[in-house]
Amino acid sequence: MNVETFRYDNRIVRAFAIATVLWGIVGMSAGLLAAIQLFWPEANLNWQFVTFGRLRPLHTNAVIFAFVGNGMFTGIYYSLQRLCKARMFSDALSWLNFWGWNFIIVAAAITLPLGLTTSKEYAELEWPIDIAIAVVWVIFTVNLIGTILKRRERHLYVAIWFYIATAITVAVLHIFNSLALPAGAFKSYSIYAGVQDALVQWWYGHNAVAFFLTTPYLGLMYYFLPKAAERPVFSYRLSIIHFWALIFIYIWAGPHHLLYTALPDWVQSLGMVFSVMLVAPSWGGMLNGLLTLRGAWDKVQQEPMLKFMVIAVTAYGMATLEGPTLAVKSVNALSHYTDWTIAHVHTGALGWNGFLTFSVLYWLFPRLYNTKLWSVKLANWHFWIALVGMMFYVIPMYWSGITQGLMWKQFNSEGFMQYSNFLETVLQLVPMYRLRAIGGSLYLLGVLFMAVNLWRTAKSGQFVPEVEVQAAPLSTAAHAEEKHPWGHRWLEAKPLTFTALAFLAVIVGGLVEIIPMCLIKENVPTISSVKPYRPLEVLGRDLYIREGCVGCHSQMVRPFRSETERYGEYSKVGEFIYEHPFLWGSKRTGPDLHRVGGKYRDSWHYSHMEEPRSMSPGSIMPRYPWLLTQKLDTSSLPARISTLRKVGVPYPEGYEQKALADLHAQAGQIVTNLQMDTIKAQPDKEIIALIAYLQRLGTDIKAGAPGTAPAPVSPSMSDSTGAPEFRTASQRKPSSHNL
Repeated sequence: MNVETFRYDNRIVRAFAIATVLWGIVGMSAGLLAAIQLFWPEANLNWQFVTFGRLRPLHTNAVIFAFVGNGMFTGIYYSLQRLCKARMFSDALSWLNFWGWNFIIVAAAITLPLGLTTSKEYAELEWPIDIAIAVVWVIFTVNLIGTILKRRERHLYVAIWFYIATAITVAVLHIFNSLALPAGAFKSYSIYAGVQDALVQWWYGHNAVAFFLTTPYLGLMYYFLPKAAERPVFSYRLSIIHFWALIFIYIWAGPHHLLYTALPDWVQSLGMVFSVMLVAPSWGGMLNGLLTLRGAWDKVQQEPMLKFMVIAVTAYGMATLEGPTLAVKSVNALSHYTDWTIAHVHTGALGWNGFLTFSVLYWLFPRLYNTKLWSVKLANWHFWIALVGMMFYVIPMYWSGITQGLMWKQFNSEGFMQYSNFLETVLQLVPMYRLRAIGGSLYLLGVLFMAVNLWRTAKSGQFVPEVEVQAAPLSTAAHAEEKHPWGHRWLEAKPLTFTALAFLAVIVGGLVEIIPMCLIKENVPTISSVKPYRPLEVLGRDLYIREGCVGCHSQMVRPFRSETERYGEYSKVGEFIYEHPFLWGSKRTGPDLHRVGGKYRDSWHYSHMEEPRSMSPGSIMPRYPWLLTQKLDTSSLPARISTLRKVGVPYPEGYEQKALADLHAQAGQIVTNLQMDTIKAQPDKEIIALIAYLQRLGTDIKAGAPGTAPAPVSPSMSDSTGAPEFRTASQRKPSSHNL
């Protein structure tokens, strides 16, 4: 038999493994600081670059794309070579993947604290970095497929199926969700507006969880769990059902993040139904993993790596049961916008992704350095500390989430809201936030223990850069020996056909949901009184995005009595047709803001941003004093107006030249309003633009309400001067509404 000699590349595996540990410490430290800021807002030191609004996306990106992303590449680059009995297709592409990916992470770590963000959850990075992500992902995909095509093992093992699904689906999700037009070096506007943007974003957001945090890690589970347990996967047939059902159903489930919003009901119901269906394939995968350990429980007790794996697979099962439960409308009515969702997300992140990553690292390092793990005892300590830390994190968040949902909806015996002041709810949660920080501290401590253990393991051994192996080439004769034509084993021998079928399975759900909403404009109702933002409001909205306000405030009043009593008229789909991007939010640490326009005087907003506790005693909102002193940058205004026109906002041609005059006029009115309340402010400060934006929110459909502008006499876009006809709060008398 013809046998070929070749070498597995361990250098790339080691590089990704070290990056995984380092970024894990960075990402979790950022998360811990953000958790502390929720009960001690002074923890940001009044430094604008580490406020909660800017730190939260840094934390999520560092954990998802830096820690889990590098962990994913670590496991894939190690296992794929051995499953295919082939070195990676290209060493050059491997290193481009490594350096490119980690350059992107460094760019994110710089730009997000600077406030350079799109505000779209899990997709906050601006357009130049988005392009880099696409390029690096193509490099990874080419390297993956190239390795599979030059394999020496005929059939594709189940782990490779999940790697293929990850590669093709993440590319589709990232490209379509990130479509935007640049308005500057690090500023862009989504091509989608309002409800369309929301649908595409959560089609991406939910499936980023599915195909970045789930499918590649299922592939790692299917490789490393049987390896460590020294037992075959429990059921090959269950693996087939698990894979195809999961990738087909998952892509439909995104709309369950938008239940009871302005999204059309048919899309919401479709998302809910497919979400509930997800329980079956998800639990099939969990059972396949746990049952693989039958007869190996003595080994589980001895091997820390298997302990971590058991908790990881169990957490996967719990999270994938809870997710569909939260997608049921009656449950979602209570849970959405609360800390319940935070608990759910971290059950998956800390338990599934975190513990499985720790398991893989503990298994790999002794083999990379040809030695034994330095301290099994320290690894066991890591396991128990991390497990206790995870419980201290998620249980208080479940408690606070249910507390929030119930308090928001509570009415007294006389039919009035029991807790009319939103702050009453917030103050009840502070003890839970303290417990969460304790849990995060313990979890991070465990990671530090692991870092020491892996470092000492590396010091005690000698790195093996390449492993020489021998295997027979994939022969043409072997192809003719297939005994099951047209079966799944046949398909596993056809990687390109397999990839094409996987692509079809994942794309169909997205097309069914997105095409009617994004390509047929008539399906999005409009409201004639809804007009584009004025220039000052455009810049104020961009400041709102820069400061990460969407991380704590929603802009979506749902059609519940508890919300319309608290906030006002429920939100209509036609109100968002000029919103690029949408800002509906996913969490209410603070109250909803969609109807905040005209509710308070301009001076209230000024004082509230300067010192929140002066207006709302006990508030956990950070101070924003720099908004009162930093000069508003208007140099980019013409480019922003022009770009917004290109994505569909009906500003008249040439309005860029008149926008600055309009901005000064509106700013002057706000300064006058502030002077009436003895506040002296300069019209060129950022706070003026932010006030203009906040005072505009929700006012377009308030015609006739006290303190609002009269309804426009004509539905036309412009008046006789050719300037846009706007509805604005800054032209009103200051409202007398207060807390």
